Amino acid sequence: MRKNSRKNEVNQEEVKALSLEEIVLLGVEERVRFALVQERGNFLKAVEHFKLENGNMAVVANGFGKERTVLTQIGPVSVNNPRAYNRGKAKDENGELIGFESQIAPRYVRKSMSVEETIPLLYLHGLSMNDFIPALKKMFGEKAAGLSPSTVSRMLQDWKGEMEAWKKRDLTDKEYCYVWVDGIYFGARNSENDLCVLVLIGATKEGKKELIMIEVGYRESTESWLSLLRRVKEQGLNTPKLFIGDGALGFWAAARQVFPGVKEQRCWVHKTANVLDKLPKSEQTQAKRMLQEIYLNSSKKDALKAFDLFVNVYEDKYPKAVECLVKDKEQLLTFYDFPAAHWQSIRTTNPIESTFATARLRSKKTRGNWSSNMTETMVFKLLEKASSRWHRLKKHKEVEKVLAGVKYVDGLEQQAA
Repeated sequence: MRKNSRKNEVNQEEVKALSLEEIVLLGVEERVRFALVQERGNFLKAVEHFKLENGNMAVVANGFGKERTVLTQIGPVSVNNPRAYNRGKAKDENGELIGFESQIAPRYVRKSMSVEETIPLLYLHGLSMNDFIPALKKMFGEKAAGLSPSTVSRMLQDWKGEMEAWKKRDLTDKEYCYVWVDGIYFGARNSENDLCVLVLIGATKEGKKELIMIEVGYRESTESWLSLLRRVKEQGLNTPKLFIGDGALGFWAAARQVFPGVKEQRCWVHKTANVLDKLPKSEQTQAKRMLQEIYLNSSKKDALKAFDLFVNVYEDKYPKAVECLVKDKEQLLTFYDFPAAHWQSIRTTNPIESTFATARLRSKKTRGNWSSNMTETMVFKLLEKASSRWHRLKKHKEVEKVLAGVKYVDGLEQQAA
């Protein structure tokens, strides 16, 4: 990956003197370089329709950036990010200058995301601290990662300090349009109850998803959510336009007290799973398709027709499944009052769910390895790292319109009379 490619210069005698790991890394560096160049090529092809007055491409390749070393699971790898030059000042559909940013190796990153996220994931997967350090050494190598019990301990204390300062920050200057909410359960040490970490993620007026707050709570009780919501409101959190969450009663009761009048959207992923759980397996495939006919319709009117059809088909044979669906009827269809470009994002709590999918799976099998304080710190760090990969909302400029009070019907903006 260096300016004078080692692949071309290493001769047979030198290869004999290299360790197996060094030989592997040589191959990895060349593959990384190939992938980065290919990534830039795909980007340039996607924007090749932007032209200068003379007909030439407005966005072109522009060499490579400064070499840096990125720590990966197999060792340090040298990286030169390819660059692109927007010589025509071309802009995208949102009026922003087009630029190339690698998703494989983002600028300034010195450690792969897998390295940064491995520590909290190991903990949340249920490993005891006795197994923690050996696992890290085995994965990254003591020399490559520089890991030891003392360094990891200092790292955890630093993370705890970061979290405590972050939780006290002023939220007055923030303006969130949509807020996703969920309670993440883990096994708690010395407790008969599961440990629950309450999570709030918001969409800013620029359409970017941000972690707003986390808090250890007693399950998803109204009291726990009340404490959290009151605190963020005192820190300056604005009243959002929409809350998105599952059917946990604790949150909704608290939200109506602290932020009265905010619209509510129930998560369709949770609702679908809950409804199907009350049906025999022989009925689940058809029922799932019928549920999709409700929330994938282009208009609320047609969605209501599909809703009524589901009720008519199943209410006599499987009343519990129908009851589960009907009790949140209004809140399941709230998304039709918001821009259609945002529907995919606001119908579910996916920003939270996807981050914890693997940790949740393991936590069901392992009990008693967590402390509340450490778990909260690990959840904070995991979400902080994951947030760098959260996608901005499509047509994010529509968010400003929603915040300004523009009305939408079936996802379409309504002109003021």
